[in-house]
Amino acid sequence: MRFGVWLLGVAALAAPLAAKDRLGVYYGWAAFRDATPLRCYAISAPEETMGKPTAKAFLSIGFWPNRKVTHQIYVRLSRERSTNSGITLSAGGRRFRLRAEGSSGWATDRRMDLAIIAAMRSATSLSVESIGRDGRSIVDAYSLRGAPSAIDSAAIGCVPTK
Repeated sequence: MRFGVWLLGVAALAAPLAAKDRLGVYYGWAAFRDATPLRCYAISAPEETMGKPTAKAFLSIGFWPNRKVTHQIYVRLSRERSTNSGITLSAGGRRFRLRAEGSSGWATDRRMDLAIIAAMRSATSLSVESIGRDGRSIVDAYSLRGAPSAIDSAAIGCVPTK
């Protein structure tokens, strides 16, 4: 049953991405490339969420070579976050406090982006947590099976050609 729910989540994410160049699908993760402007990303939907989601949550790692941005972590929560609550990402026994804006979160700097990716490479799961506007916990849990391959595929897909 869990696989069916996961498959629906990936299908929901893939629908708006249909026009993108698919670089590969790796279990619960996929990598895509846009030609104009050149950007690539690895992306996944949560395997589980706590409570009833009101938005399509996802976690992505983006690459924009023309902007000199690589390995950028981005999360969108499954529900609206309380303005008084932060967003915490946990992976591989490490916890990271993300920069929060609305229901979105980013690493605070490149060093944190790379530390999160290193933690992802050695972990089997990742969680993103916050407190919703309703005062209830938001927990979006991701499987990391396939994440390293998707991240590497996105990175290679955005190597600029000369």
